[in-house]
Amino acid sequence: MGASGATQSRRALRTKASDENGYGEPLCESRTSLCADAYDNPSHDYVGHDEPSMEFKSAVPGSGNDMTYTVRLPGDPSARPSQTGAGGTWNFQLRPTFWFGLTLCDSESAPEFTKTCTPDSDANNLVNRHPASPHYIGKHPGNAFMELQFYGPGYVPQFEGFGCAAHQYCAAMTIDSRTLDQNTGVENTSACDNYILGGFEPINWAYITTSGVSQAPANPLFTGTFTDPNFTAVNPDLTKDLLMSPGDRILIHMHDTSAGFRVDMTDLTTGQSCSMTASVANGFGHILYTPKSDTCHAKPYAFHPEYSTANPRGNTWSAHTYDVSFSDEIGHFENCVKIDAEFNCAKPGKQDAGGLDPDDDNNFCVPGSDSTLVHINGCFSGDADWDGPSYRLDWPGTNPIVPRDRMLHPEPVMFTSPLANGTTNYSTIAFETDLPRIEAEGAQANPPFCDRTTGADCVNPPNGAAFYPFYSTRQAFGTCSWQEGGDFIPGTINDFGGSSTAEYGPLLLTIYPTTGFTTLSRYNNFNSGDLRNPCPVG
Repeated sequence: MGASGATQSRRALRTKASDENGYGEPLCESRTSLCADAYDNPSHDYVGHDEPSMEFKSAVPGSGNDMTYTVRLPGDPSARPSQTGAGGTWNFQLRPTFWFGLTLCDSESAPEFTKTCTPDSDANNLVNRHPASPHYIGKHPGNAFMELQFYGPGYVPQFEGFGCAAHQYCAAMTIDSRTLDQNTGVENTSACDNYILGGFEPINWAYITTSGVSQAPANPLFTGTFTDPNFTAVNPDLTKDLLMSPGDRILIHMHDTSAGFRVDMTDLTTGQSCSMTASVANGFGHILYTPKSDTCHAKPYAFHPEYSTANPRGNTWSAHTYDVSFSDEIGHFENCVKIDAEFNCAKPGKQDAGGLDPDDDNNFCVPGSDSTLVHINGCFSGDADWDGPSYRLDWPGTNPIVPRDRMLHPEPVMFTSPLANGTTNYSTIAFETDLPRIEAEGAQANPPFCDRTTGADCVNPPNGAAFYPFYSTRQAFGTCSWQEGGDFIPGTINDFGGSSTAEYGPLLLTIYPTTGFTTLSRYNNFNSGDLRNPCPVG
């Protein structure tokens, strides 16, 4: 599954294209690959990541740095996808990844007021909007956002696409930072933009391995870890990743250690286990904020959780407001019947009845011949007109005829609420989606565009979408569990209104620090507001 010469050439083409046109960034290899959406972006032309999400809140000490989940990896239907888009829908067409998230300290990340961040402390949660206050949001310690990302089987592998293997899942720890002084508006040196992973949003990346040893240094200046998940060049016994099958139940324990934030995963179906620690020993590091330097500098760094409890706001620079969270990442696949020599879509699939979309012309398509299993062409730009599989009745539970739904649509991802410290339920949840952030002019193709200052024309579901997924509850794993999809998933207990409009709720106005020690407000999300957790574990 290693990258071929042809893949390397396509990678160069698409990366070059991402610097030259507005719509989209190539998935898994671009400056904004699978990363957290910033509240604003240096580029006017911007496609972000559509992330229907859940946040979990608790005032219990440790709920912000020690959480345990169980997740069941979803399987695919019997009907395979077709080249035109008329067949079944598999998970890789709905999402490149789903993930479990948490805010971490990064003393070199925005807002850049201080170089100190005390791990596991709610004293970091400075959110006052008055500059004279010692708790002014612009004085907040620097923060990063961790995502434990799962990548599904069946399609083009990392890092040409977003898969792992023909039949199995793998997982990685990613940590996104933001090299911007929010109080002055000054970005980091441009010397970092072109060759570190993430550019202005540096990304640490490490597969979760059976030994707990990273394949290669995880820091953004080193990309050697981006290889086949079975990569064994260092030591065949130490660098293999845990590969998991659809239907497997995975126990996830995320917690702080003296060496750094650690993820432990146990496949309850097979008994295998793996881990990864965001430690100096595993090559984690941060990009130094040196805006006047002609070179890009990095330093080894162990990442730790920023807060003690799960009640604080997540960070100061991302579009989302959550800390402890689960999120799906959708809207990064469209069918294409024919791809041209520049890796654009020359003939779209059946969902594009009106012809080529703006997001078909970004050099981000791959031929089906590169796939590990399902040999269909696909395009990975952000779905700027909301008509791909992620926005159609292709989700589990969108067909009331259950046998047909199961034949054509994948299983839902299912996961429990977290337990704090392995024992205590989170009392509060909220639903949040960043649709306003990606409905703004320059980020989508279907007017009227969202005005994130006033909230005008910010809509859910988005213009052009036939459907938008939402969360519901059911009994699974012997306890209450969450699932995602439509309203006809068998066993559904609570559908929270039975639509995305009802579930995600009204617009949420969020405050951010900005130039001149002032604040600005943005409608970047729809948010349900705090709700009693109806789905505790046990």
